[in-house]
Amino acid sequence: MDHLARPTESTRDRSLRQRAATVIPGGMWGHQRAAAVPAGYPQFFRAGEGARVTDVDGNTYIDFMCSWGPIILGHRHPAVDAAARAQWDLGDCLDGPTEHAVILAELLVETIPHAEWALFQKNGTDATTACVTIARAGTGRRRILVAQGAYHGAVPWCSPSLVGVTAEDRAHIRTYAYNDAESLRAAAEEAGGDIAGIIVSALKHDLGKRQELPDPAFARAAREICDATGAALILDDVRAGFRLDLGGSWETVGVRPDLAAYSKAIANGHALAAVTGTERFRDAASRAFFTGSFWTGGAAMAAAVATITELSRIDGPARIEAAGLRLRAGLAGQAERHGIEIVQSGPPAMPLVQFVGDTPEAATGEAFCREALARGVYMHHRHNMFLSCAHTDAEIDRALEATDGAFAAVAARTRRG
Repeated sequence: MDHLARPTESTRDRSLRQRAATVIPGGMWGHQRAAAVPAGYPQFFRAGEGARVTDVDGNTYIDFMCSWGPIILGHRHPAVDAAARAQWDLGDCLDGPTEHAVILAELLVETIPHAEWALFQKNGTDATTACVTIARAGTGRRRILVAQGAYHGAVPWCSPSLVGVTAEDRAHIRTYAYNDAESLRAAAEEAGGDIAGIIVSALKHDLGKRQELPDPAFARAAREICDATGAALILDDVRAGFRLDLGGSWETVGVRPDLAAYSKAIANGHALAAVTGTERFRDAASRAFFTGSFWTGGAAMAAAVATITELSRIDGPARIEAAGLRLRAGLAGQAERHGIEIVQSGPPAMPLVQFVGDTPEAATGEAFCREALARGVYMHHRHNMFLSCAHTDAEIDRALEATDGAFAAVAARTRRG
């Protein structure tokens, strides 16, 4: 065992939570609220390095959430941070973009086969919303087809919560079942001549449900419908982009979109998002109005150039897949030895581990993750996890030592009834 140790009492974390409850509604917002993970997980963190994070109480964990996706090369990757720091030293938020905006757009067009242009934003929601706007501007139509239960961001047209959302916000959204070509065709027929676009996730990654890779027949059906109707095929690659294929996640099924949204891993933790598109939608993208005070920040764009360049140099997706397969094989063997049945789904780079016969609240999964945390490994029981290029064989093997103990603890709990 190395320096990873059973977490100490979270005194600083507890104090910060108490202070936050006074000045932040709910104590924290969004998907990073500690209420979404098992009890005992830290809310506040101090540092990250490679494949590890350290909380405010000094406990260090092997990180299988990678900041919920943005970290793809590893925390504090030296080449990426050096590129960002060099631009920071010159200035970040200026009266216009730096040259990195052009360099990065050129790099994306060179790297992504469907891309003939690129626009930049700050968050994944910015990018998916821009795609929808461009699709409507380019077609002169209103309706967008969205998969049932899919997550495309946190604004009224797509938020998973209906709090503060009106019926009018969703008036032109129609739903279909992911990987069900007939359902998609029926939704397109119902939309009639008013279909502006079909938005698809790179894979089905609904919270708490078994993940599904895209069925090639479904992907081809989506492309065919858009070709027949003139609608835009929009790939939401915010979560999976650059982890599965540098050219876009649907390169794996041989289908290319008209528009695609990227964020998370594009700049290895620096705040950036991008929309890429085909020539057909260039004019619409130029006519629609998009802006943000910080959208042209040069440091994040410099970081993105360094990130994509490094991923290409080392074949990052292949490296991450190998790490994910090593983890998957190790977990499968441990579960079998301890007499526990698990299901692992999704691509190896974005694993989800579920326990057969678990409660709807995933109580067994929660217990397993809590035991893993106590042994120095940060995992999630309902959300897909993420691996990075920093998850070396040694890090995976160290994590598997911890998960073996976690499986043993869950097995003992099961025997006790």
